[in-house]
Parts: sequence; C-alpha cells; structure tokens
Amino acid sequence: MAIRVLDRIPVSPPPGSVPATTLPLTFFDASWLFTGPVERLFFFSYPHPTPHFLSHHLPPLLSSLSLSLRSFFPLAGRVDRPLSSDPPALSFSPSSHSLTLTLAESSADFDLLSGDSPRHFAELYSLVPQLPPSSGDDDGDGDGSIPLAAVQVTVFPSRGICVGLSVHHVACDDSSSMHFVRSWAAACRLGGAEPPATAPPFYDRGVIADPNGLCSKTLAEMRQLAANGPPPPPPEKPPLLIASFSLGRDWIEQLKQRVTAKAAENGLAIHSSTFVAACAFAWICLIKSQRGFADKKSAHLLFSVECRSRLNPPIPEEYFGNCLRPCFVEAKMADLVEKDGVLAAAMAIGRAIKGLENGVLEGAEGWMQKILSILPEGPMSVAGSPRFQVYGTDFGWGRPKKVDLPSIEKTPGTVSLAESSDEQGGVEIGLVLPKDEMDAFQSCFYDELKLF
Repeated sequence: MAIRVLDRIPVSPPPGSVPATTLPLTFFDASWLFTGPVERLFFFSYPHPTPHFLSHHLPPLLSSLSLSLRSFFPLAGRVDRPLSSDPPALSFSPSSHSLTLTLAESSADFDLLSGDSPRHFAELYSLVPQLPPSSGDDDGDGDGSIPLAAVQVTVFPSRGICVGLSVHHVACDDSSSMHFVRSWAAACRLGGAEPPATAPPFYDRGVIADPNGLCSKTLAEMRQLAANGPPPPPPEKPPLLIASFSLGRDWIEQLKQRVTAKAAENGLAIHSSTFVAACAFAWICLIKSQRGFADKKSAHLLFSVECRSRLNPPIPEEYFGNCLRPCFVEAKMADLVEKDGVLAAAMAIGRAIKGLENGVLEGAEGWMQKILSILPEGPMSVAGSPRFQVYGTDFGWGRPKKVDLPSIEKTPGTVSLAESSDEQGGVEIGLVLPKDEMDAFQSCFYDELKLF
C-alpha cells in the first residue's frame, strides 16, 4: 500500500496548563507494564482532497488534541523506571514530553480497507501509529522510560480519513482511552477553540486500596519475567487477514432468553448479557476454525472485567488508569462442539461472571500465574466491548464508517467486540487469522446462525 508521511507533529497541553506531575502505578496497572499498546483505527468518509483537509480540518484537530491533553496529560508522558527497584510511575513534564501526531496520505482503496470483508492485515497495519522507542533504546541513558501514546491521521484524498490511536496498556484501559477519544472528538466538533463540556478524568490513586501489597508483588512478578529475557520468536506467520462479522439484535436476544430459561430450568444463577452472547458465539466459531480442536478435553476463555463499579466502595466511572481483572472460563470440549455448543458456552461464561459477585478481587495474588498457566492451552481472549460505543465517535465528519482494533493480532486467539455500526443492539466481532482459518471461521459463523 502506498503511504506517504507528510509530517510528524509534537502535541502538548497548552503552555502553563499542566505542571510536572507523577502518578504512581496501582496493582491494576502493574500487570500491563511489559505489554504493548492497544491500537484502534477509526475510518471516516471524507469527500475532499488533501489540501482541503490540511487547511480546514487539521488546525482544529491539532488544537482540540492539545486542549484534550490538558485533561488527559498522562498520554503525552511516559512510564519512568520500569526496570529499576523503585516503583515505576506515570510522569508528565511540560518541558520535555509531548504526544506525536503523524500526518500521512494514502493512495490505497479506502472502501476496501474500511470494509467488513477479509482484507490483508499488513495493508491495514500501515495506518497504525507506532509508539516512539523507549528512551534507553535511542539516547543511551538507560532508564528505559516508555512513551504512552501516539496518533496517526491518514488522508485518502477525496475518499476518507483514518484516525489511528495507540495507547500503551500500562497507562489506562479502554474505558479511559475512549473517554479521551470522546473528549478530543467533542472539542474538535466545537472547532478546537474551547474544551468540551465532558466530565474530566479522575486521577486520585487513593481510591484503589491495596492493603495486601498487590502492586509490589505484581511488579516483582513482572520484573522476574522480564529478567528471564524475551520469549523465543514465534514461528513465521502466514499472511494474515482481518475481518468483521455482525450478530443481529434479534439473534442476541434469542440466545439471552435461552440462557435465562436454561438457568432457571437447572436452578442456577447465571449472568446473561449481550457480551456473554457475543463471546459465546465467537468462542465456538473460533474453536471450530482450528485444526485438532476435537482432540482437546477442554477449552479456555479469558477476558477482562471492568471493576470500577464492582469495587467496594465503587470508584468514579471517570477514573483514569486500569481497573480490570481477568475472568477465567473453562468448559468441556465435548459440550462446546455439540449442536447446542453456543448455549453451553454462554452458560459457562455467565457462571464465571456471576461468580465475581463473591468478591471482585478474590484470588488476585494468583491472577498472573493462572494466566501464564493457561496460555499454552491456546485460550480465546477478548478485547473491546460493545459498551464503549466506538461508533459514536464524531470529530465533525459524521459517525465512523468502520472501527478496527489491529492490536488483537499480537495475541493469537483474540477477538474484538464492538457495538454494531448499523443496528442498535447488534454486535461486531473482529478477528485476525490466516486465510484457511478465516475461511473456516466464516463458514462456521453462518452455519451456527442457521441453528437458531
């Protein structure tokens, strides 16, 4: 794909608006220290040539980004001391920190890249902003501080615009990053001259209680993993495709009703939701798209659960940072591959979520080891959620035509979930697979729909 970089622009909060600030990591943040960024692409139709964008829309896009960074300043900062014995922290220095916006132009087929059908992942990935290298990599000072965010805006002349955002997971979760995106988009719609009337982020780390020293224990585990050196490089991957599949509201409601009825029939308390239904369907299709699945005795599913409202006491929805815990699901393979496998999967997921009511932090000291223990089993994992309403993002050019989450490629077996772009109550499932597995997933997807 032909892509040309036009400029790289450092963007900071308005001068004098944010003092030098340090935010300690919590135990929710610490487990993401040596992972990578969450990458999201927003595609918008835009029927104007590049010069029109540069003169009419780039200035408010930049000024609104600066205004938004006044509230979301950690995204222009770094993580300090990730490898030292001192506790690492998010830091922002107005004299030395900024977020880089890469401005690019592409001659690729915008309609193909922003579609749902399988398309070449490598072409899409050229639209993803890359985080700058850690400071120890390029200037030799050895502190290894990690940049936290980057933006890329790619213009497809007279066809569309792609706004790409990469946010290192140690900075925040999807709830916080989408809070930032909504704030930036709202400021841009106002012309970039004033901040939007959106709720500001909440930074008080004191609301995350840690009486058992989970943060220091998690950091010790992460540093031990880092000390063991990087894992061996994975075998070379075949060319990958990225695609999206949509589940309609009527199908989702039908499965939710069946889960509720089955639970009542067995006297069980089950959590039934749109998320559960979509996860169950994706899980079954992904299992059946993989070779040798029938030889396994069990299957595993791993996803993150939002904890802001589940903590005791609850913390503000606007809390900026990570506030997620892993949820583990295991089911017998024999149950999942039967005709009612989707229902069996939904029941297993619903039971696991319901079990969190016993205490959302229960077993927290063992989360990391449990994750490491099931990774060899090839679990399906889930990124994103319909509740983030990514298709409500509007910078002044209308709703996105398409939203993708390319970072799911980094962890095999990961699917993304978002609300449907064209149907209230529907769900969009995204995934990255080699062609043969993508063909098998697609075939299974439509076969399973016929069973309902």
